[in-house]
Amino acid sequence: MPAVNDPTDLPWWRHAVVYQVYIRSFADSDGDGVGDMPGITSRLPYLRDLGVDALWITPFYTSPQRDHGYDVADYRDVDPLFGSLADADAMLARAHELGLKVIVDLVPNHTSDQHVWFQAAIASPPGSPERERYMFRDGAGPDGDEPPNNWPSVFGGAAWTRLTEPDGTPGQWYLHLFDSTQPDLNWRNPEVGDELVDILRFWLDRGVDGFRVDVAHGLFKAEGLPDTVLRDPDEDAPASMVEAAGVDEPMWDQPEVHEVYRRWHEVLAEYDDSEVGPRMAVAESWARTAEAIARYVRPDELHQSFNFHWLSAPWSAEAFADVVTETLASLAPVGAVPTWVLSNHDVVRHVTRYGGGAQGLARGRAATLAMLTLPGSAYLYQGEELGLAQVDVAPEDRTDPSWFRTKDTAKVDIGRDGCRVPIPWGGDAAPYGFGPAETGEQPWIPQPDDWAGLSVEAQTGAEGSTLEFYREALRLRRTFAETAGTDVEILPGAPDLLVLGRGDVVCVLNAGTTPAALPAEARELLLSSGDDPDGTLAPDTAAWFRRA
Repeated sequence: MPAVNDPTDLPWWRHAVVYQVYIRSFADSDGDGVGDMPGITSRLPYLRDLGVDALWITPFYTSPQRDHGYDVADYRDVDPLFGSLADADAMLARAHELGLKVIVDLVPNHTSDQHVWFQAAIASPPGSPERERYMFRDGAGPDGDEPPNNWPSVFGGAAWTRLTEPDGTPGQWYLHLFDSTQPDLNWRNPEVGDELVDILRFWLDRGVDGFRVDVAHGLFKAEGLPDTVLRDPDEDAPASMVEAAGVDEPMWDQPEVHEVYRRWHEVLAEYDDSEVGPRMAVAESWARTAEAIARYVRPDELHQSFNFHWLSAPWSAEAFADVVTETLASLAPVGAVPTWVLSNHDVVRHVTRYGGGAQGLARGRAATLAMLTLPGSAYLYQGEELGLAQVDVAPEDRTDPSWFRTKDTAKVDIGRDGCRVPIPWGGDAAPYGFGPAETGEQPWIPQPDDWAGLSVEAQTGAEGSTLEFYREALRLRRTFAETAGTDVEILPGAPDLLVLGRGDVVCVLNAGTTPAALPAEARELLLSSGDDPDGTLAPDTAAWFRRA
């Protein structure tokens, strides 16, 4: 059978398993406590042996690192913290030698305030071409001392910061939907679109296979920048820091954004060739509905969009079934394949979301097996194959700008440091093989003192370990990923059972609290996320079967 990423068959990305590498926390080659590009290169054989098809690397460009690389100062270079362009080229070459595709993160909504464009803007007068690259506006009120509108920052607080002009007088305000060091670009200025296309070409020419588009639902803002209707301040904070802060959303999902992606589609198509294979882009689009997300993956736009409705679903057979049905129905009219994801660098790890401890781990493994049953691509977040849970990071060790902007007002902890702790590779104490630092020396975010049993070294070859479970699940998935088709049946079963039929594979997940009888279709056991079923399936467990 052809490999999943064989360009002579279906495009590699349609059924790929993609592993997200959070570069700061994956592998450290030089002992400074921060992951880097040579560290990634050294661990590529691990990713090949795990059974993934591609890796997505978070931003490694030149940056002040106020938002860990999502504040880009130079899109065409590697930050010295992570290595050099030569190191990036070497990583790409080695990945391709091992049969792995490489997706890089692109940040088109905003730049760093240290970007040469923004530095030129603040040195230029209002109305200048330099300021037209960003969202500068005069303030409201008689003295212009109020923000131009009431938009909130996703990271907390207002989305506007006022400049002090070179002569010391208060000046215009600039928009930043995230941190104040991340000014939003003005996508109604054609110069911005041209620059991003040039950046795409720069990395395509170096051989990257695709792009993850950060805040893909942003870019354009509603004409006139109208006020938004804000959430009731007495409501609980949103479950994720990237959820919208308003009831309506004049800052998100504007229709003009789709013209950007039609242009990018044409650029990516120019680079399709039989040697490298088709290039692709996947959108981070936190749109309100599955139908809205589907607009980003129409045939002439982007290739995939993250399906956060699966990630947001509670532990419930009914909720999972609803997400599957809604997702497939919304994508069918545009002919796109879905994506599935349980964790990433912006949300609480799913082991913790599902209750933590042994129960959270069991549910996480079961949800993973159900996710891998489905057609389309699965995106895994580094460390989930080890069963890592969210870490309670001490306040003095936190670095996430969203936490600093909300720590005094938030009703819940929405900081992201706890899912970004460097992963353990081996050894009995920090840094657990993350880098060559001395034993006991902590990396940029300290690791827990009870992680020795969760390391790659400890779990490799260990019967029943989460790592070996992932390896076997990914191996088996390759046997049906392309051949099982894209149709999924929600089959009848006992209460609290999710029964998915795809081709000759049946997945049964028990989200209840008692053992449940297996459906008639479940005959030959292929893999279980927990104890092997014997007529019944234990709670918090999923299993794959050959269909009767």
